[in-house]
Amino acid sequence: MKPDMFRKPVTILVGLGFPAEVRTVMDAYRHLVEWPTSFRDTAHSVALKACQAALRGEIEAETARGLFVAFAQKHELLAPQTSAVVASRARSDRDPHVQ
Repeated sequence: MKPDMFRKPVTILVGLGFPAEVRTVMDAYRHLVEWPTSFRDTAHSVALKACQAALRGEIEAETARGLFVAFAQKHELLAPQTSAVVASRARSDRDPHVQ
């Protein structure tokens, strides 16, 4: 496994809500660099600095991943888990009261 590779990808929503897998520190760094300047905050700054440190080999990729996930959660970018969506749909198919 490459040193900047995440053990588990982070799936975020981009554009008009399309899921994108972030598999490496470099992928996360690119998303953070493209984040609009007017929306940048402390969570963005911390995640960006962590990605830069991971790319330099100063911290582990998983540490940067955790901070990227925290940034994505704060900005409601995390895609819902596929299994949760499938379970929800299956439940609503069986029960007419579930919407």
